[in-house]
Amino acid sequence: MKKMSKDPDMLEEYDFSKGVKSKYTQKYEEGTNVVVIDPDVATFFPDHDSVNEALRSITRIIKRQKKITEQDA
Repeated sequence: MKKMSKDPDMLEEYDFSKGVKSKYTQKYEEGTNVVVIDPDVATFFPDHDSVNEALRSITRIIKRQKKITEQDA
């Protein structure tokens, strides 16, 4: 495996001749929500479903607290 002189991470065997430029540009322009979770937190949330479930639980708590605070005012 010979590395290319211009980019040591690229091998000569890589063939991008049939690659499509900007294939996902439109999707990213429509919006993405990528959040990087620190490794210590990721051990508790192994996938997107567990993250979403936890955030929805926290959201319900925040909404309840907000209602209580509004009632006290």
